Amino acid sequence: MELQLALDLVDIPEAIKVVAEVADSIDIVEIGTPIVINEGLHAVKAMKEAFPQLRVLADLKVMDAGGYEVMKASEAGADIVTILGVSDDATIRGAVEEGRKQGRQIMVDMINVTNLEERAREVDAMGVDYICVHAGYDHQAEGKNSFEQLRTIKSVVKNARTAVAGGIKLATLPEVVAAGPDLVIVGGGITGQDDKKAAAAQMRELIAAGA
Repeated sequence: MELQLALDLVDIPEAIKVVAEVADSIDIVEIGTPIVINEGLHAVKAMKEAFPQLRVLADLKVMDAGGYEVMKASEAGADIVTILGVSDDATIRGAVEEGRKQGRQIMVDMINVTNLEERAREVDAMGVDYICVHAGYDHQAEGKNSFEQLRTIKSVVKNARTAVAGGIKLATLPEVVAAGPDLVIVGGGITGQDDKKAAAAQMRELIAAGA
């Protein structure tokens, strides 16, 4: 079980500063969609250069032109690229094909997928590397979480690794770990803490104990 740090509301220098505090406790650093919008793929390149030992995920939430978007993210140094599960099958297949060509991984984000079980089966069969259930900011504001969705996809996914994101904090992490995802994605549960290093280290311990 791995730990991914999601960075959303920071610029490149601030992102690098945050990661420097927690790099020993995380496996993957995510350049979130807001950073990509504000800074472009330069943020991915800067993060990979600053922390070559970490994998970098570009949260592009690709909806079309999957192959091209994955190619551009790969050029910037992304190890993993996100595609939306509500995308057309051709978009996901194109992303997977380009990912294999470039030696990169594809994560499908299931945010706003209506028939989760059916779509998870379909996406899994396309050869993606990760399938992620995700309670977005707007969902979290309504009190929703993605833990039950994780159980749903774990019951049907046979090939891809499973990931969970959305509002995960130290208090809720044991419940997440018990559900057994391959990847736990945490944003504010680390970045919003006064002592980010300690928060990340505590999460790493819990994940290691439950893996």
